[in-house]
Amino acid sequence: MIKSLGHAGTHRRVAINVGSGFVPGTNAVVMGAAIAGGKLGWEMLGIRDGFEGLLYPERYPNAGLITLSPELIENLDPATGGILGQAPRVDPFHTSSVDAGEIDLSDEILKRLKEEDIDALISIVGGQGLGILHKLHNKGLHTVCIPRSIENDVAITAVSFGFNSTLSITIEMLNKAYQAAKSASKIAVVEVPGEQSGWIALQAGIAVRADAVLIPEIPCDLKNVASRLKDKISIRRPYGLIVVAEGAKFVDYPTDQDDKSVENSLETIAAGQVAGTVAAKLQPMIATEIYPLVIGSWARGGNPTATDHQLGMAYGAGAVQALKAGQNGVMVAFMPPDIRFVPLADAVNKVRTVPADSEFMRIAQSLGIYLGNRL
Repeated sequence: MIKSLGHAGTHRRVAINVGSGFVPGTNAVVMGAAIAGGKLGWEMLGIRDGFEGLLYPERYPNAGLITLSPELIENLDPATGGILGQAPRVDPFHTSSVDAGEIDLSDEILKRLKEEDIDALISIVGGQGLGILHKLHNKGLHTVCIPRSIENDVAITAVSFGFNSTLSITIEMLNKAYQAAKSASKIAVVEVPGEQSGWIALQAGIAVRADAVLIPEIPCDLKNVASRLKDKISIRRPYGLIVVAEGAKFVDYPTDQDDKSVENSLETIAAGQVAGTVAAKLQPMIATEIYPLVIGSWARGGNPTATDHQLGMAYGAGAVQALKAGQNGVMVAFMPPDIRFVPLADAVNKVRTVPADSEFMRIAQSLGIYLGNRL
């Protein structure tokens, strides 16, 4: 079992690691934690590639650990790729091994942390990572987690780190798609990130004045989308823009008396093909040429926004404050205007979706944006 943090005067050795999936600007979170911890006299370390640097030190320089010294942090660019890398998409509780099949590495992780005399761990993770850290906490790990998600789908917190940057990049690319559709007199169907929640599609769609926004929370009848587009397309405006989240769902409403909808989910279609599928299904119903575009992983590129830079520093420093206050097994949550600490148990196995009464829903509808509900 990992030992608890000592009293204020004792030496503390705290490590930081990062979950799977690239998110721009993660260095800002590392900087916030390292600076705040350094001010308290703690020794701050970084673990390479999630837990990989800890489990396989022979594969890395400096045995997979980075000393986050004041000199290193002073020269670290918060806008560049993460200095700690990112974890592989592997659950350490269920890791594949060529020789032994599926193995559980959780005890080895706890053992290695103890060998390195690490008192506590700050993890910058998404939904899956929160679940892993919660299980490790239940086995004795002293941990504080920071929510990180480009889709803003981590429960409990209002804004996950990385969302604002992804939203900004998505809006920029949608504006270009809008201008291209306008110039060519076509309808663009643009697929954006959002496997389980529609925050990016909805907020970006509002910003670029989309004709329709299709999100996972509202199963959509494409016949209604076609009808709405026909009402809006004219000689004076022979173009359009549909924003579709990669996890959007679609339904057909039967005409018989039972009035039950038959749901045909597109979840089985690989990310990157949803826009093409929607365009192909809409084209026979609309005379205007329709073409699909996929933003996909491009939304993860670019520099972090000023908002994410500030939020990342705050999240990092907040995690240190949680440890200083004796918190354990918690996630740092941004609940405007406050930073709070919530139990990991309240955040795991949940998805932050767009509620039906969301103010963003009402704003979109007031702007004439079709959201997939019945006409």
